[in-house]
Amino acid sequence: MQISLVVGESELFVYVLITPVKDEEKNLHEVIESVISQTVKPVLWLIIDDGSTDNSPKIIHSFVSKHAWIKTIRLPPHPRDIIFHVSYVYKSGFDFIVKYCGRHKIQYSFIASMDADTVLEKEYFEKILHKFESSNKLGIASGGLYHEIDGKLKLSGQAENFPSGTGRVWSKECFFDTDGFSLEPSADSISNIKAIMRGWQIQRFNEIQMVEKRLTGSAEGLWKGYKYNGYMAYYLNKNPILILLNVFNYTLKKPHYTGIAFLLGYIRPFIKREERIKDREIREYYWTSRLVEYKNLVIGRLKSLVSTT
Repeated sequence: MQISLVVGESELFVYVLITPVKDEEKNLHEVIESVISQTVKPVLWLIIDDGSTDNSPKIIHSFVSKHAWIKTIRLPPHPRDIIFHVSYVYKSGFDFIVKYCGRHKIQYSFIASMDADTVLEKEYFEKILHKFESSNKLGIASGGLYHEIDGKLKLSGQAENFPSGTGRVWSKECFFDTDGFSLEPSADSISNIKAIMRGWQIQRFNEIQMVEKRLTGSAEGLWKGYKYNGYMAYYLNKNPILILLNVFNYTLKKPHYTGIAFLLGYIRPFIKREERIKDREIREYYWTSRLVEYKNLVIGRLKSLVSTT
């Protein structure tokens, strides 16, 4: 199969994109249109149907039939669990697209991913890819993730400067240098950490906007979502000081019960002494390095506050 680049675009802007879909008919038209309308389109876009039971497959195929650069696969039935399943779907997509590009000799410089509930501004990928021009050490980047609340866009409270899980772009070199996409819970966070530990820069550019059509974690319900976050904090070996700070921050925000859900998600595996991630690099990062980063972040904010008063 031959796929042509957008006329006038340099090789720097050649990227492949994957998007997992599971029963997303409500937002899928708008999401797909936001990619089709990009000023710089992917050379190949793989949409992964994770066994949808609504009209999502019909919507996907209606676009595949019109655009040669959009492809789709449907995953076979697989046990669905909140811990490992998301990583399984994403990794299946990444593995497929890498092999597909190899077989069909499709060249690309970047690998990108976005969720099926994310709508991008028209110049999203063009702006993100321009950021890689200014630093050859930038390995992972994303725009800012926003939610529409009371008719206004509000920036999601994500980890400082850490790229979002959706709308993220890896340089091809960084992707493979950090062992690709791991079959682990919170694989995006693991990818971020491995990039940092190998000397890559990672960045979230909040001025480049994408809008998430539902709150993160709400596909399974906020309570389950924050319990999962608590479990992940345990699994990744997060320092207890950071756990307490997370609980405090979540409890202060509405809905306040998310702090309790997070804490319960952490305590249950802690009491049972469940298995943590085997990767020593990741365990050590969350136990020591991340705590130091958080302390420096707080000090930096305090200094900034003092200087403006």
